[in-house]
Amino acid sequence: SVIDAAIAALEDVNRYPDSLASGLVAEIAAQCQVQPDNVAVGPGSVALLQQLIQISSTVGDEVLCAWRSFEAYPLVTVLNGATPVTVPLTEHERHDLPEMARQLSQRTSVVLLCTPNNPTGTSITTEEFRQFMQQVPSDVLVVLDEAYAEFVRGEQYVDGLREWSQFPNLAVLRTFSKAYGLAGLRVGYVIGHPDLVSGLRRSTVPFTVPAIAQAAAIESLRRRPELLARVELIVAERTRVLERLLDLGLTVEPSQANFVWLRFGERHQEFLDACSNAALSVRPYGDEGVRVTIGEPEENDRFLDVAARFLSSAHGHCQ
Repeated sequence: SVIDAAIAALEDVNRYPDSLASGLVAEIAAQCQVQPDNVAVGPGSVALLQQLIQISSTVGDEVLCAWRSFEAYPLVTVLNGATPVTVPLTEHERHDLPEMARQLSQRTSVVLLCTPNNPTGTSITTEEFRQFMQQVPSDVLVVLDEAYAEFVRGEQYVDGLREWSQFPNLAVLRTFSKAYGLAGLRVGYVIGHPDLVSGLRRSTVPFTVPAIAQAAAIESLRRRPELLARVELIVAERTRVLERLLDLGLTVEPSQANFVWLRFGERHQEFLDACSNAALSVRPYGDEGVRVTIGEPEENDRFLDVAARFLSSAHGHCQ
């Protein structure tokens, strides 16, 4: 149905798209139970992230984030003339919010929180998020990047749609690229207070979200029950994969995203080679670790088989 909506939009490809994406904004507002002036859309969440930093930061400002986290954070910060300040994750691959609070300074303009965190899959709890927000000055923008929100299970984890109205300096960033499967069409959105949304709209390049992308995103929202059914299948597979990895003796933190994060220490490259030899595509992050996306059951079975054979050949231990 989403493909059909996109194809139908081709009939008007000779016309410019709605620059304000009014129909899509209205649909997002209805789904998120907010007002249209609380919604800004853009060509993917990375473009909106760039805008958020642009309208909030200048040369000499600092943008605070955890590390390792989404690799675009330092890049878009530097592109806007600001300085990235990174705080290492905890030993359990989670945001160290107490330390991030200590790193706040008069130069801090933006704080970026990725939950579930990419690439580790760990999530921030509501309690620790609220405690952190109480320590953030009101003139510092906090961006809650929830690209993988649809995959989160557990009431204890923060939900930006429940929190944004309580904090005037909070922006919630989401995307259609992950659970909705529209990565190639580039659609993202921000939920925030009217002043922030107005700033995003004034700073955006016109016609950045094509009519085809708008039509596909609207249809995706209207078909949300179908989407959620597919997401449940991925979550079930994620649980199965995590349990099997633990059975194999790996130390792996519970993931709330559609991937798992693995560290193999000195055998990092060996594991990458084993995956490559089995025609499995996994995502290395330098020599720190590997992010493995949850795929179809047969793909996950092949990954687990590779992992089992790799671990059985190990004489040392893997982290």
